Amino acid sequence: MTKNLKVAVLGGGAWGTALAVMAANNGHQTMLYARDAATVEDINLNHQNQRYLGDIVLPASVLASSDAAEVLSGADIVLSVIPAQVMGEALAQMTELIPQSAPLVLCAKGIERSTGRLMSEVVSEVLPEHQLASLSGPSFATDVARGLPTAVTIASKNIAIADQVSVALSGAAFRCYSTDDLTGVEIGGSLKNVLALAAGAAIGRGLGASAQAALVTRGFVELRRIGHKMGARPETIMGLSGLGDLMLTCSSPQSRNYSYGMALGADEDLSRRPLAEGVATAPIAAELCLKYQIAAPIIDATAALLAGEITIDDAVTALINRPLKIED
Repeated sequence: MTKNLKVAVLGGGAWGTALAVMAANNGHQTMLYARDAATVEDINLNHQNQRYLGDIVLPASVLASSDAAEVLSGADIVLSVIPAQVMGEALAQMTELIPQSAPLVLCAKGIERSTGRLMSEVVSEVLPEHQLASLSGPSFATDVARGLPTAVTIASKNIAIADQVSVALSGAAFRCYSTDDLTGVEIGGSLKNVLALAAGAAIGRGLGASAQAALVTRGFVELRRIGHKMGARPETIMGLSGLGDLMLTCSSPQSRNYSYGMALGADEDLSRRPLAEGVATAPIAAELCLKYQIAAPIIDATAALLAGEITIDDAVTALINRPLKIED
């Protein structure tokens, strides 16, 4: 793949818009699909997405439409930035519109709550003939939209597809590494959201930076255990889409999951907060740990906390008083 391709972006939120900016800055014809008419108008007329990206100015070449057929027609690459819990359902309605020759890159991180399936497993069921890839790594939408240096991983079971997409999407400020470890990339991108909730809750509760560091470090051990059981390669979990994404997401209020955790820890009203994918992922992550007989006290405690079964103080007491052991 070369430059001057048509890149179709499905999703008009912060991350979808940021990826559209990246694609346009890298020399591609870029169209973004958004259901919200006001968002489409703001992008096309004002070259902004005020609702999600504030006053960041978008390239004039980024065009938006509420017509999925128009956006997808002739696309060379499709970036699906639809929220994880509804991605399968949404793409099922576009099966006749997505060109079979275009790699479909899944850019939302999560595990399907009702089934425990990774996004590639969900989408391969509704689009079995399409080449799938996943984009994941330490990246905030505002950084990407502003053209700040960012590195991510592109994964596909077909390494040739991962390589092609990486070349197409890489540019002066956006670097892509490729891998065929699709499972590892998806697991890292999904579970770091759960751990970011825990880290944020610790800070929101006023437990201090030492507690935050302990939660992130021991949480990474749990992520590594799950990755191993599900077939991920160690180097993937240690890479951008695993450790790298975890470090970023667990350290900044720019992360929706971290900020949601902070609000949870501070006992704030959560009803009007933006979507935090880790909230949906935590229960199924705990179920997967039970299924694979993996010791994951931090993930378990986070799921129980979100369900209202325990308090943060209960969780901390339980974690501190676990039997002493050799660090693994």
